[in-house]
Amino acid sequence: MTDHKLAPKPLTATPTDLLAATTPADVVITHEDIDRAHDRERVWETRSQRGIFPRARLLWLLIGPGILVMLGENDGPSMLSYAATGARFGIGFFLPFVVLTFLMACVVQEMTVRLGAATHRGHAELIFDRFGPFWGWFSMIDLMVGNFLTLVTEFIAIRAGLGFFGIPPVVSVLAAWFVLFAALMAHRYWTWERVTLLAAMFNLVFVPVALLTHPQWHAIGSALLTWKPLPGGLSQETVLILLADIGATVTPWMLFFQQSAIADKGLTTHDIRFGRVDTVLGGALAALAALATIVATAPLFAHGMAAGNFEAAEFAQALRPFVGQWGSALFALGMFEAGMVAAVTISTSSAYAFGEVAHRPHSLNLPFRQGKSFYLVLILEAAAAAGLVLIPGIPLVYIVLVVNVIAVLAMPPALLFLYLLVNDREIMGDLVSPRWANVLALGVVLILIAAGLLFGISAVDPHALAAFGGSEETERYGKRLQLVPGRPEFHRRLSRARSTHLRQRKTPLCPPPAHRYRNDLVLGLENLSCLHVRSRPLPGLHHGQIAFLLTPCFCGESPPNALH
Repeated sequence: MTDHKLAPKPLTATPTDLLAATTPADVVITHEDIDRAHDRERVWETRSQRGIFPRARLLWLLIGPGILVMLGENDGPSMLSYAATGARFGIGFFLPFVVLTFLMACVVQEMTVRLGAATHRGHAELIFDRFGPFWGWFSMIDLMVGNFLTLVTEFIAIRAGLGFFGIPPVVSVLAAWFVLFAALMAHRYWTWERVTLLAAMFNLVFVPVALLTHPQWHAIGSALLTWKPLPGGLSQETVLILLADIGATVTPWMLFFQQSAIADKGLTTHDIRFGRVDTVLGGALAALAALATIVATAPLFAHGMAAGNFEAAEFAQALRPFVGQWGSALFALGMFEAGMVAAVTISTSSAYAFGEVAHRPHSLNLPFRQGKSFYLVLILEAAAAAGLVLIPGIPLVYIVLVVNVIAVLAMPPALLFLYLLVNDREIMGDLVSPRWANVLALGVVLILIAAGLLFGISAVDPHALAAFGGSEETERYGKRLQLVPGRPEFHRRLSRARSTHLRQRKTPLCPPPAHRYRNDLVLGLENLSCLHVRSRPLPGLHHGQIAFLLTPCFCGESPPNALH
Protein backbone atom coordinates (compact mmCIF):
# COMPACT_ATOMS: atom_id res chain seq x y z
CA MET A 1 0.00 0.00 0.00
CA THR A 2 1.40 3.41 -0.97
CA ASP A 3 2.40 5.68 1.91
CA HIS A 4 1.03 9.19 1.70
CA LYS A 5 2.91 11.99 3.34
CA LEU A 6 0.66 14.18 5.42
CA ALA A 7 0.85 17.94 5.12
CA PRO A 8 1.87 19.76 8.34
CA LYS A 9 -1.10 20.76 10.50
CA PRO A 10 -1.41 24.51 11.09
CA LEU A 11 -1.83 25.49 14.73
CA THR A 12 -5.23 27.04 14.05
CA ALA A 13 -6.41 24.35 11.64
CA THR A 14 -10.12 23.73 11.36
CA PRO A 15 -11.72 20.35 10.53
CA THR A 16 -12.07 21.51 6.91
CA ASP A 17 -8.34 22.29 6.76
CA LEU A 18 -7.46 18.94 8.32
CA LEU A 19 -9.72 17.08 5.92
CA ALA A 20 -7.89 18.60 2.95
CA ALA A 21 -4.46 18.21 4.54
CA THR A 22 -4.77 14.57 5.62
CA THR A 23 -6.63 13.11 2.65
CA PRO A 24 -4.54 11.04 0.19
CA ALA A 25 -4.67 12.17 -3.41
CA ASP A 26 -6.47 9.01 -4.59
CA VAL A 27 -9.37 9.40 -2.12
CA VAL A 28 -12.45 11.26 -3.28
CA ILE A 29 -13.96 13.79 -0.88
CA THR A 30 -17.74 13.52 -1.16
CA HIS A 31 -20.50 16.07 -0.67
CA GLU A 32 -21.30 14.23 2.56
CA ASP A 33 -17.74 14.71 3.88
CA ILE A 34 -17.72 18.43 3.11
CA ASP A 35 -21.07 19.09 4.82
CA ARG A 36 -20.03 17.14 7.90
CA ALA A 37 -16.72 18.99 8.02
CA HIS A 38 -18.55 22.33 8.00
CA ASP A 39 -20.70 21.17 10.91
CA ARG A 40 -17.62 20.06 12.84
CA GLU A 41 -15.93 23.38 12.11
CA ARG A 42 -18.64 25.21 14.04
CA VAL A 43 -18.19 22.78 16.95
CA TRP A 44 -14.40 23.28 16.81
CA GLU A 45 -14.67 27.06 16.92
CA THR A 46 -17.25 27.06 19.73
CA ARG A 47 -15.28 24.59 21.86
CA SER A 48 -12.21 26.84 21.70
CA GLN A 49 -14.14 29.68 23.34
CA ARG A 50 -14.67 30.19 27.09
CA GLY A 51 -17.71 31.26 29.03
CA ILE A 52 -21.31 30.27 29.67
CA PHE A 53 -22.73 31.29 26.30
CA PRO A 54 -20.19 29.34 24.21
CA ARG A 55 -20.87 26.24 26.38
CA ALA A 56 -24.60 26.66 25.86
CA ARG A 57 -24.05 27.07 22.10
CA LEU A 58 -21.84 23.97 22.08
CA LEU A 59 -24.64 21.99 23.74
CA TRP A 60 -27.07 23.31 21.14
CA LEU A 61 -24.75 22.21 18.32
CA LEU A 62 -24.22 18.70 19.71
CA ILE A 63 -27.68 17.72 20.96
CA GLY A 64 -30.18 16.15 18.62
CA PRO A 65 -29.96 12.35 18.20
CA GLY A 66 -30.83 11.62 21.84
CA ILE A 67 -33.84 13.94 21.98
CA LEU A 68 -35.04 12.74 18.58
CA VAL A 69 -34.80 9.05 19.46
CA MET A 70 -36.62 9.50 22.78
CA LEU A 71 -39.40 11.77 21.53
CA GLY A 72 -39.56 9.72 18.33
CA GLU A 73 -40.27 6.66 20.46
CA ASN A 74 -43.18 8.57 22.01
CA ASP A 75 -44.93 7.59 18.82
CA GLY A 76 -48.55 6.94 17.95
CA PRO A 77 -48.90 3.44 19.47
CA SER A 78 -46.88 4.51 22.51
CA MET A 79 -49.14 7.47 23.28
CA LEU A 80 -52.22 5.32 22.69
CA SER A 81 -50.75 2.75 25.10
CA TYR A 82 -50.25 5.44 27.74
CA ALA A 83 -53.75 6.79 27.13
CA ALA A 84 -55.23 3.29 27.49
CA THR A 85 -53.14 2.76 30.64
CA GLY A 86 -54.55 5.84 32.35
CA ALA A 87 -58.11 5.09 31.24
CA ARG A 88 -58.05 1.44 32.34
CA PHE A 89 -55.88 1.46 35.44
CA GLY A 90 -55.40 5.04 36.63
CA ILE A 91 -52.07 6.33 37.93
CA GLY A 92 -51.24 4.28 41.04
CA PHE A 93 -48.99 1.58 39.59
CA PHE A 94 -48.14 2.84 36.14
CA LEU A 95 -46.66 6.30 36.79
CA PRO A 96 -43.52 4.94 38.50
CA PHE A 97 -43.49 1.97 36.10
CA VAL A 98 -43.27 4.28 33.07
CA VAL A 99 -40.48 6.25 34.77
CA LEU A 100 -38.61 2.93 35.18
CA THR A 101 -39.01 2.12 31.48
CA PHE A 102 -37.47 5.46 30.50
CA LEU A 103 -34.54 4.85 32.86
CA MET A 104 -34.07 1.53 31.04
CA ALA A 105 -34.11 3.37 27.72
CA CYS A 106 -31.42 5.82 28.92
CA VAL A 107 -29.18 2.93 29.99
CA VAL A 108 -29.49 1.28 26.58
CA GLN A 109 -29.14 4.43 24.50
CA GLU A 110 -26.04 5.61 26.41
CA MET A 111 -24.26 2.54 25.05
CA THR A 112 -25.13 3.54 21.48
CA VAL A 113 -23.69 7.02 22.15
CA ARG A 114 -20.31 5.58 23.11
CA LEU A 115 -20.40 3.04 20.30
CA GLY A 116 -21.23 5.58 17.60
CA ALA A 117 -18.71 8.17 18.81
CA ALA A 118 -15.89 5.61 19.16
CA THR A 119 -16.37 3.85 15.80
CA HIS A 120 -18.03 6.50 13.58
CA ARG A 121 -20.13 3.67 12.13
CA GLY A 122 -23.76 2.68 12.33
CA HIS A 123 -25.11 -0.27 14.32
CA ALA A 124 -25.95 -2.51 11.35
CA GLU A 125 -22.52 -1.88 9.79
CA LEU A 126 -20.75 -2.93 13.00
CA ILE A 127 -22.82 -6.11 13.28
CA PHE A 128 -21.96 -6.90 9.64
CA ASP A 129 -18.23 -6.32 10.18
CA ARG A 130 -17.84 -8.00 13.58
CA PHE A 131 -20.23 -10.96 13.30
CA GLY A 132 -20.29 -11.60 9.55
CA PRO A 133 -22.58 -10.92 6.60
CA PHE A 134 -25.29 -13.37 7.74
CA TRP A 135 -25.92 -11.59 11.03
CA GLY A 136 -25.57 -8.22 9.36
CA TRP A 137 -28.27 -8.98 6.81
CA PHE A 138 -30.39 -10.76 9.43
CA SER A 139 -30.35 -7.76 11.77
CA MET A 140 -31.16 -5.39 8.92
CA ILE A 141 -34.09 -7.47 7.61
CA ASP A 142 -35.40 -8.03 11.14
CA LEU A 143 -35.24 -4.28 11.78
CA MET A 144 -36.95 -3.37 8.51
CA VAL A 145 -39.83 -5.81 9.11
CA GLY A 146 -40.36 -4.47 12.62
CA ASN A 147 -40.06 -0.90 11.39
CA PHE A 148 -42.60 -1.51 8.64
CA LEU A 149 -45.16 -2.78 11.15
CA THR A 150 -44.42 0.18 13.41
CA LEU A 151 -44.79 2.61 10.50
CA VAL A 152 -48.25 1.17 9.89
CA THR A 153 -49.19 2.13 13.43
CA GLU A 154 -47.75 5.63 12.97
CA PHE A 155 -50.02 6.26 10.02
CA ILE A 156 -52.90 4.82 12.05
CA ALA A 157 -52.19 7.46 14.71
CA ILE A 158 -51.94 10.17 12.04
CA ARG A 159 -55.23 9.08 10.52
CA ALA A 160 -56.97 8.89 13.90
CA GLY A 161 -55.57 12.20 15.18
CA LEU A 162 -56.59 14.18 12.12
CA GLY A 163 -59.87 12.26 11.98
CA PHE A 164 -60.92 14.17 15.10
CA PHE A 165 -61.04 17.30 12.91
CA GLY A 166 -63.05 15.56 10.19
CA ILE A 167 -60.15 15.13 7.76
CA PRO A 168 -60.70 12.04 5.54
CA PRO A 169 -58.21 9.18 6.03
CA VAL A 170 -56.91 9.35 2.45
CA VAL A 171 -56.12 13.07 2.77
CA SER A 172 -54.46 12.77 6.19
CA VAL A 173 -52.29 9.77 5.29
CA LEU A 174 -51.16 11.15 1.92
CA ALA A 175 -50.45 14.59 3.41
CA ALA A 176 -48.31 12.97 6.14
CA TRP A 177 -46.34 11.02 3.53
CA PHE A 178 -45.67 14.22 1.56
CA VAL A 179 -44.49 15.95 4.74
CA LEU A 180 -42.05 13.08 5.33
CA PHE A 181 -40.83 13.40 1.73
CA ALA A 182 -40.46 17.19 2.01
CA ALA A 183 -38.34 16.85 5.18
CA LEU A 184 -35.66 15.12 3.10
CA MET A 185 -35.42 17.80 0.45
CA ALA A 186 -32.83 19.87 2.34
CA HIS A 187 -30.23 17.13 1.70
CA ARG A 188 -28.53 18.31 4.86
CA TYR A 189 -28.39 16.40 8.13
CA TRP A 190 -28.24 19.58 10.24
CA THR A 191 -31.36 21.11 8.64
CA TRP A 192 -33.29 17.82 8.81
CA GLU A 193 -32.36 17.37 12.48
CA ARG A 194 -33.37 20.90 13.53
CA VAL A 195 -36.72 20.77 11.68
CA THR A 196 -37.52 17.35 13.13
CA LEU A 197 -36.48 18.50 16.61
CA LEU A 198 -38.88 21.43 16.39
CA ALA A 199 -41.71 19.11 15.39
CA ALA A 200 -40.79 16.63 18.13
CA MET A 201 -41.14 19.27 20.84
CA PHE A 202 -44.88 19.38 20.13
CA ASN A 203 -45.03 16.01 21.89
CA LEU A 204 -45.29 18.11 25.05
CA VAL A 205 -48.81 19.26 24.12
CA PHE A 206 -50.01 16.42 26.35
CA VAL A 207 -48.79 18.40 29.37
CA PRO A 208 -51.40 21.22 29.06
CA VAL A 209 -54.06 18.57 28.37
CA ALA A 210 -53.16 16.91 31.68
CA LEU A 211 -53.27 20.28 33.48
CA LEU A 212 -56.75 20.95 32.10
CA THR A 213 -58.05 17.86 33.94
CA HIS A 214 -57.15 19.60 37.25
CA PRO A 215 -55.16 16.61 38.57
CA GLN A 216 -54.77 15.91 42.27
CA TRP A 217 -51.08 16.59 42.80
CA HIS A 218 -50.88 14.81 46.11
CA ALA A 219 -52.21 11.64 44.46
CA ILE A 220 -49.61 11.94 41.68
CA GLY A 221 -46.82 12.46 44.21
CA SER A 222 -48.04 9.53 46.28
CA ALA A 223 -48.16 7.29 43.20
CA LEU A 224 -44.59 8.20 42.20
CA LEU A 225 -43.17 7.74 45.69
CA THR A 226 -45.06 4.70 46.98
CA TRP A 227 -45.62 2.63 43.80
CA LYS A 228 -48.98 1.05 44.52
CA PRO A 229 -49.73 -2.60 43.58
CA LEU A 230 -50.83 -3.59 40.09
CA PRO A 231 -54.63 -3.11 39.92
CA GLY A 232 -56.36 -6.50 39.96
CA GLY A 233 -53.08 -8.42 39.91
CA LEU A 234 -51.69 -10.08 36.80
CA SER A 235 -54.09 -10.96 34.00
CA GLN A 236 -53.94 -11.21 30.23
CA GLU A 237 -55.04 -7.59 29.94
CA THR A 238 -52.54 -6.21 32.45
CA VAL A 239 -49.67 -8.20 30.92
CA LEU A 240 -50.55 -6.80 27.50
CA ILE A 241 -50.54 -3.25 28.88
CA LEU A 242 -47.24 -3.86 30.70
CA LEU A 243 -45.58 -5.08 27.51
CA ALA A 244 -47.10 -2.27 25.46
CA ASP A 245 -45.70 0.32 27.89
CA ILE A 246 -42.26 -1.31 27.86
CA GLY A 247 -42.40 -1.47 24.06
CA ALA A 248 -43.27 2.22 24.10
CA THR A 249 -39.80 3.10 25.45
CA VAL A 250 -37.30 0.35 24.57
CA THR A 251 -37.29 -0.85 20.94
CA PRO A 252 -34.66 -2.08 18.43
CA TRP A 253 -35.01 0.82 15.97
CA MET A 254 -33.78 3.22 18.66
CA LEU A 255 -30.39 1.46 18.77
CA PHE A 256 -29.93 1.67 15.01
CA PHE A 257 -31.19 5.23 14.66
CA GLN A 258 -29.20 6.94 17.41
CA GLN A 259 -25.89 5.27 16.57
CA SER A 260 -26.27 5.99 12.85
CA ALA A 261 -27.37 9.59 13.54
CA ILE A 262 -24.33 10.12 15.76
CA ALA A 263 -22.07 8.86 12.97
CA ASP A 264 -23.90 11.00 10.38
CA LYS A 265 -23.66 14.05 12.66
CA GLY A 266 -19.92 13.42 13.07
CA LEU A 267 -19.73 13.24 16.88
CA THR A 268 -16.36 12.17 18.30
CA THR A 269 -15.16 10.77 21.60
CA HIS A 270 -14.77 14.36 22.86
CA ASP A 271 -18.55 14.77 22.48
CA ILE A 272 -19.66 11.71 24.47
CA ARG A 273 -20.46 13.77 27.57
CA PHE A 274 -22.78 15.98 25.55
CA GLY A 275 -24.27 12.88 23.91
CA ARG A 276 -25.18 11.56 27.34
CA VAL A 277 -26.77 14.88 28.29
CA ASP A 278 -28.68 14.78 25.00
CA THR A 279 -29.99 11.28 25.77
CA VAL A 280 -30.99 12.01 29.37
CA LEU A 281 -32.66 15.28 28.34
CA GLY A 282 -34.61 13.44 25.64
CA GLY A 283 -35.62 10.76 28.13
CA ALA A 284 -36.82 13.37 30.63
CA LEU A 285 -38.91 15.21 28.02
CA ALA A 286 -40.39 11.97 26.68
CA ALA A 287 -41.18 10.71 30.21
CA LEU A 288 -42.91 14.02 30.99
CA ALA A 289 -45.13 13.67 27.92
CA ALA A 290 -45.88 10.01 28.71
CA LEU A 291 -46.83 10.72 32.33
CA ALA A 292 -48.97 13.65 31.22
CA THR A 293 -50.87 11.36 28.84
CA ILE A 294 -51.63 8.87 31.63
CA VAL A 295 -52.76 11.69 33.93
CA ALA A 296 -54.89 13.20 31.14
CA THR A 297 -56.90 10.00 30.62
CA ALA A 298 -57.09 9.01 34.29
CA PRO A 299 -60.48 10.81 34.69
CA LEU A 300 -61.98 8.14 32.40
CA PHE A 301 -60.84 5.54 34.91
CA ALA A 302 -62.10 7.57 37.86
CA HIS A 303 -65.58 7.88 36.33
CA GLY A 304 -65.81 4.26 35.17
CA MET A 305 -65.85 5.04 31.46
CA ALA A 306 -64.87 2.18 29.18
CA ALA A 307 -61.99 2.89 26.82
CA GLY A 308 -60.98 -0.62 25.82
CA ASN A 309 -60.65 -0.14 22.09
CA PHE A 310 -60.41 3.62 21.72
CA GLU A 311 -58.34 5.24 18.99
CA ALA A 312 -56.95 8.77 19.23
CA ALA A 313 -60.18 10.46 18.09
CA GLU A 314 -62.28 8.49 20.59
CA PHE A 315 -59.95 9.42 23.46
CA ALA A 316 -60.11 13.08 22.43
CA GLN A 317 -63.92 12.94 22.33
CA ALA A 318 -64.17 11.13 25.65
CA LEU A 319 -61.96 13.72 27.35
CA ARG A 320 -63.99 16.71 26.14
CA PRO A 321 -66.19 16.99 29.29
CA PHE A 322 -63.00 17.19 31.39
CA VAL A 323 -60.64 19.28 29.24
CA GLY A 324 -63.00 21.15 26.91
CA GLN A 325 -62.88 21.56 23.16
CA TRP A 326 -59.36 23.03 23.13
CA GLY A 327 -58.00 20.28 25.33
CA SER A 328 -59.53 17.62 23.10
CA ALA A 329 -58.09 19.29 20.03
CA LEU A 330 -54.63 19.41 21.62
CA PHE A 331 -54.86 15.72 22.48
CA ALA A 332 -55.74 14.83 18.88
CA LEU A 333 -52.94 17.07 17.53
CA GLY A 334 -50.52 15.38 19.93
CA MET A 335 -51.42 12.00 18.49
CA PHE A 336 -50.87 13.33 14.97
CA GLU A 337 -47.48 14.79 15.94
CA ALA A 338 -46.42 11.56 17.65
CA GLY A 339 -47.16 9.54 14.53
CA MET A 340 -45.59 12.10 12.18
CA VAL A 341 -42.24 12.48 13.98
CA ALA A 342 -41.93 8.73 14.54
CA ALA A 343 -42.67 8.03 10.87
CA VAL A 344 -39.75 10.32 9.93
CA THR A 345 -37.23 8.86 12.41
CA ILE A 346 -38.20 5.19 12.06
CA SER A 347 -38.10 5.20 8.26
CA THR A 348 -34.71 6.94 8.48
CA SER A 349 -33.37 4.16 10.74
CA SER A 350 -34.39 1.59 8.09
CA ALA A 351 -32.61 3.55 5.37
CA TYR A 352 -29.46 3.84 7.49
CA ALA A 353 -29.42 0.08 8.20
CA PHE A 354 -29.92 -0.84 4.54
CA GLY A 355 -27.10 1.44 3.39
CA GLU A 356 -24.73 0.16 6.08
CA VAL A 357 -25.26 -3.52 5.30
CA ALA A 358 -25.49 -3.14 1.50
CA HIS A 359 -22.46 -0.80 1.54
CA ARG A 360 -24.39 1.92 -0.26
CA PRO A 361 -24.09 5.67 0.45
CA HIS A 362 -26.23 6.44 3.51
CA SER A 363 -26.36 9.97 4.82
CA LEU A 364 -28.86 12.80 5.04
CA ASN A 365 -26.06 15.05 3.75
CA LEU A 366 -26.20 13.37 0.35
CA PRO A 367 -28.07 14.81 -2.64
CA PHE A 368 -30.69 12.47 -4.07
CA ARG A 369 -28.58 11.35 -7.04
CA GLN A 370 -25.71 10.20 -4.81
CA GLY A 371 -27.90 8.65 -2.10
CA LYS A 372 -30.64 7.26 -4.33
CA SER A 373 -30.88 3.84 -2.63
CA PHE A 374 -30.89 5.45 0.82
CA TYR A 375 -33.73 7.83 0.01
CA LEU A 376 -35.74 5.23 -1.94
CA VAL A 377 -35.74 2.77 0.97
CA LEU A 378 -36.92 5.52 3.28
CA ILE A 379 -39.66 6.82 0.97
CA LEU A 380 -40.96 3.47 -0.32
CA GLU A 381 -41.18 1.81 3.10
CA ALA A 382 -43.23 4.74 4.38
CA ALA A 383 -45.40 4.70 1.25
CA ALA A 384 -46.16 0.97 1.66
CA ALA A 385 -47.12 1.43 5.32
CA ALA A 386 -49.34 4.40 4.44
CA GLY A 387 -51.09 2.39 1.73
CA LEU A 388 -51.79 -0.51 4.10
CA VAL A 389 -53.55 1.79 6.57
CA LEU A 390 -56.03 2.80 3.88
CA ILE A 391 -57.25 -0.78 3.33
CA PRO A 392 -60.92 -0.94 4.42
CA GLY A 393 -61.69 -3.10 7.44
CA ILE A 394 -58.11 -3.48 8.67
CA PRO A 395 -58.06 -4.09 12.49
CA LEU A 396 -56.25 -0.90 13.46
CA VAL A 397 -56.45 -1.15 17.25
CA TYR A 398 -55.26 -4.76 17.27
CA ILE A 399 -52.25 -3.86 15.11
CA VAL A 400 -51.30 -1.03 17.48
CA LEU A 401 -51.23 -3.34 20.51
CA VAL A 402 -49.43 -6.19 18.76
CA VAL A 403 -46.64 -4.00 17.35
CA ASN A 404 -45.51 -2.81 20.79
CA VAL A 405 -45.54 -6.40 22.06
CA ILE A 406 -43.42 -7.53 19.08
CA ALA A 407 -40.95 -4.74 19.84
CA VAL A 408 -40.46 -6.04 23.40
CA LEU A 409 -39.99 -9.65 22.25
CA ALA A 410 -37.44 -8.59 19.60
CA MET A 411 -35.38 -6.44 21.99
CA PRO A 412 -33.29 -9.05 23.93
CA PRO A 413 -31.44 -10.33 20.79
CA ALA A 414 -30.76 -6.73 19.72
CA LEU A 415 -29.41 -5.96 23.20
CA LEU A 416 -27.14 -9.01 23.01
CA PHE A 417 -25.39 -7.60 19.91
CA LEU A 418 -25.14 -4.19 21.58
CA TYR A 419 -23.67 -5.71 24.74
CA LEU A 420 -21.02 -7.64 22.80
CA LEU A 421 -20.04 -4.59 20.74
CA VAL A 422 -19.65 -2.14 23.63
CA ASN A 423 -17.45 -4.70 25.44
CA ASP A 424 -15.24 -5.30 22.39
CA ARG A 425 -11.97 -3.61 23.37
CA GLU A 426 -10.64 -3.85 19.82
CA ILE A 427 -13.19 -1.34 18.53
CA MET A 428 -13.98 0.53 21.77
CA GLY A 429 -10.53 0.90 23.30
CA ASP A 430 -10.79 2.61 26.68
CA LEU A 431 -14.51 3.27 26.10
CA VAL A 432 -15.59 -0.32 26.78
CA SER A 433 -18.52 -0.57 29.16
CA PRO A 434 -17.59 -0.35 32.85
CA ARG A 435 -18.91 -2.99 35.22
CA TRP A 436 -21.78 -0.83 36.50
CA ALA A 437 -23.03 -0.26 32.95
CA ASN A 438 -22.92 -4.00 32.23
CA VAL A 439 -24.88 -4.72 35.41
CA LEU A 440 -27.56 -2.20 34.42
CA ALA A 441 -27.70 -3.60 30.88
CA LEU A 442 -28.11 -7.12 32.27
CA GLY A 443 -30.94 -5.88 34.47
CA VAL A 444 -32.72 -4.42 31.43
CA VAL A 445 -32.35 -7.73 29.55
CA LEU A 446 -33.74 -9.72 32.50
CA ILE A 447 -36.76 -7.41 32.77
CA LEU A 448 -37.48 -7.77 29.05
CA ILE A 449 -37.11 -11.56 29.19
CA ALA A 450 -39.41 -11.75 32.23
CA ALA A 451 -42.00 -9.61 30.41
CA GLY A 452 -41.78 -11.90 27.38
CA LEU A 453 -42.24 -15.00 29.55
CA LEU A 454 -45.30 -13.47 31.23
CA PHE A 455 -46.78 -12.74 27.84
CA GLY A 456 -46.14 -16.32 26.73
CA ILE A 457 -47.81 -17.70 29.85
CA SER A 458 -50.81 -15.38 29.42
CA ALA A 459 -51.20 -16.47 25.79
CA VAL A 460 -50.94 -20.22 26.48
CA ASP A 461 -52.86 -20.43 29.77
CA PRO A 462 -54.40 -17.17 31.08
CA HIS A 463 -55.57 -18.92 34.27
CA ALA A 464 -51.95 -19.72 35.18
CA LEU A 465 -51.43 -16.03 35.95
CA ALA A 466 -53.57 -16.52 39.07
CA ALA A 467 -50.48 -18.14 40.62
CA PHE A 468 -48.77 -14.73 40.35
CA GLY A 469 -51.68 -12.87 41.91
CA GLY A 470 -53.84 -12.66 38.82
CA SER A 471 -57.62 -12.60 38.77
CA GLU A 472 -60.33 -14.41 36.90
CA GLU A 473 -61.83 -12.90 33.78
CA THR A 474 -64.95 -11.48 35.41
CA GLU A 475 -62.84 -9.60 37.96
CA ARG A 476 -60.62 -8.32 35.15
CA TYR A 477 -63.32 -6.02 33.91
CA GLY A 478 -63.37 -4.42 37.36
CA LYS A 479 -66.28 -3.18 39.37
CA ARG A 480 -66.03 0.14 37.57
CA LEU A 481 -67.45 -1.47 34.41
CA GLN A 482 -70.23 -3.47 36.05
CA LEU A 483 -72.76 -0.65 36.24
CA VAL A 484 -76.14 -2.31 36.30
CA PRO A 485 -79.25 -0.04 36.36
CA GLY A 486 -81.18 -0.49 39.56
CA ARG A 487 -78.06 -1.05 41.61
CA PRO A 488 -76.85 1.76 43.90
CA GLU A 489 -73.37 1.80 42.30
CA PHE A 490 -74.86 2.73 38.92
CA HIS A 491 -76.60 5.81 40.31
CA ARG A 492 -73.62 6.81 42.46
CA ARG A 493 -71.39 6.74 39.39
CA LEU A 494 -73.73 8.91 37.38
CA SER A 495 -74.08 11.35 40.27
CA ARG A 496 -70.31 11.63 40.68
CA ALA A 497 -69.75 12.18 36.94
CA ARG A 498 -72.47 14.85 36.93
CA SER A 499 -71.11 16.75 39.93
CA THR A 500 -67.53 16.62 38.62
CA HIS A 501 -68.62 17.92 35.25
CA LEU A 502 -70.51 20.80 36.82
CA ARG A 503 -67.41 21.84 38.77
CA GLN A 504 -65.04 21.59 35.80
CA ARG A 505 -67.40 22.29 32.91
CA LYS A 506 -65.58 23.39 29.76
CA THR A 507 -68.13 22.60 27.02
CA PRO A 508 -71.70 23.72 26.23
CA LEU A 509 -74.45 21.68 27.84
CA CYS A 510 -76.30 19.15 25.70
CA PRO A 511 -80.08 18.82 25.44
CA PRO A 512 -81.50 15.35 25.99
CA PRO A 513 -81.42 13.40 22.69
CA ALA A 514 -84.53 11.66 21.47
CA HIS A 515 -83.08 8.87 19.39
CA ARG A 516 -81.51 5.45 19.76
CA TYR A 517 -78.47 3.82 18.17
CA ARG A 518 -79.18 0.20 17.29
CA ASN A 519 -79.27 -1.64 20.64
CA ASP A 520 -77.47 1.17 22.41
CA LEU A 521 -79.30 3.61 24.64
CA VAL A 522 -78.37 7.27 24.93
CA LEU A 523 -79.48 8.84 28.19
CA GLY A 524 -80.03 12.59 28.34
CA LEU A 525 -79.08 13.81 31.77
CA GLU A 526 -80.05 17.24 33.00
CA ASN A 527 -77.13 19.73 33.02
CA LEU A 528 -74.68 17.06 31.92
CA SER A 529 -73.04 16.17 28.64
CA CYS A 530 -74.71 13.13 27.11
CA LEU A 531 -73.49 9.76 28.28
CA HIS A 532 -73.48 7.01 25.69
CA VAL A 533 -74.52 3.83 27.46
CA ARG A 534 -73.92 0.61 25.59
CA SER A 535 -75.21 -2.73 26.79
CA ARG A 536 -72.63 -5.50 26.92
CA PRO A 537 -72.83 -8.91 28.65
CA LEU A 538 -69.92 -9.71 30.93
CA PRO A 539 -68.64 -13.16 31.91
CA GLY A 540 -69.99 -14.39 35.23
CA LEU A 541 -73.24 -12.42 35.19
CA HIS A 542 -76.56 -14.26 35.40
CA HIS A 543 -78.80 -14.49 32.38
CA GLY A 544 -80.67 -11.25 31.86
CA GLN A 545 -78.21 -9.11 33.77
CA ILE A 546 -76.58 -6.39 31.66
CA ALA A 547 -73.52 -4.31 32.45
CA PHE A 548 -73.53 -0.83 30.95
CA LEU A 549 -70.37 0.80 29.65
CA LEU A 550 -70.34 4.59 29.85
CA THR A 551 -68.50 6.98 27.59
CA PRO A 552 -69.22 10.62 26.68
CA CYS A 553 -70.82 11.62 23.40
CA PHE A 554 -71.85 15.06 22.24
CA CYS A 555 -74.78 16.95 20.81
CA GLY A 556 -75.55 16.10 17.22
CA GLU A 557 -72.76 13.48 17.08
CA SER A 558 -72.89 9.73 16.80
CA PRO A 559 -71.23 7.70 19.54
CA PRO A 560 -67.54 6.88 18.91
CA ASN A 561 -67.03 4.41 16.11
CA ALA A 562 -65.22 1.99 18.39
CA LEU A 563 -68.46 1.48 20.34
CA HIS A 564 -70.83 0.83 17.46
